[in-house]
Amino acid sequence: MSGGVIVGAAIVRAGGLLAQQRAWPAELAGRWELPGGRVEPAEPDEAALRRECAEELAVDVLVGSRVGPDVPLPGGKVLRVFAAELADPAVEPRAVEHLALRWLTVDELDDVDWLPADEELLPDLKGLLATS
Repeated sequence: MSGGVIVGAAIVRAGGLLAQQRAWPAELAGRWELPGGRVEPAEPDEAALRRECAEELAVDVLVGSRVGPDVPLPGGKVLRVFAAELADPAVEPRAVEHLALRWLTVDELDDVDWLPADEELLPDLKGLLATS
């Protein structure tokens, strides 16, 4: 894939999905997204997701199955989301690089201003929460 892969974590705990609020860049600040980030060359998607969650949330995650299809992003990239859970449920994620974190129930998923790619996956995320 010429543009690269961005991985996202659909972290579910006690019926809630973890969302994080962007701090930057300015045009995206205040909007919400799933935790995650860029997959480095030769890095497996799951390893990238664990690394990104450690960097952004200061937590270890267990990566599960894919959630929804790949979502095209600008520049030829794709967003690829995986279900995940906290390796230690007693450790609370921290907003290391973001403005805020929020656990959203299935009924609250439409209440935040998602980035377009994440918003495209809302039906799949609602399905994940309904089965958790």
